[in-house]
Amino acid sequence: MSYSALSIAKTIDHTLLRPEAMHADIFELCRQARENIFASVCVNAFWVPLVAAELAGSEVKVCTVVGFPLGATSTEAKVAETEAALRAGAQEIDMVQNIGALRGDERETVEEEVALVAAVCHRAGAILKVILENSLLSDDQKVTACLLAKDAGADFVKTSTGFSSSGATVADVELMRRTVGPEMGVKASGGIRTLEDVVKMLDAGATRIGASAGVKIMEAARSAEGRTGAAGS
Repeated sequence: MSYSALSIAKTIDHTLLRPEAMHADIFELCRQARENIFASVCVNAFWVPLVAAELAGSEVKVCTVVGFPLGATSTEAKVAETEAALRAGAQEIDMVQNIGALRGDERETVEEEVALVAAVCHRAGAILKVILENSLLSDDQKVTACLLAKDAGADFVKTSTGFSSSGATVADVELMRRTVGPEMGVKASGGIRTLEDVVKMLDAGATRIGASAGVKIMEAARSAEGRTGAAGS
């Protein structure tokens, strides 16, 4: 399937979650996001007020992470993180599920936590993406995690943090899409660095892409679009 450069841009969460990121890096991230009209800028919570100010009046959303990157903080902490981030201007929350509870088949614990965070998000008009961290799960556990997130009212399921042993795979995205059906978002994140990577994930069923290489991806997308246009003229 072919995608326009603009349609690709609108799937990208332009991401900078490295702990050493500084003000100048965040300013540049926001500038790039506005210029390319990305879906969102995704940063650690400390940077949310700055990003919200920089993106005010633009189409680009403010995204942050909760319970990141391990998912092992308490439910109360995740709820409090979410509330604080929303007050600071976040519009999208990417929360790491309780991976150990999921692996231990503590389904009620996992679903209740997602439901509580989803409720906080939805009251504020924000959306919730649940990070599964697929590299630590079996396929059966991935399916269970998707269904629990869906039943709990999450808006997206997401492949990975990008901080574990591996990132997004086509097989995982296909599995997640089959599991949640057409009405829920699927975000592919972790190791997506090229236009080819993006197209594979979108073809597999992803509706959002988490990437730190968004600018390079868009340069390739515009170049490909230009070649296609020239060939058709």
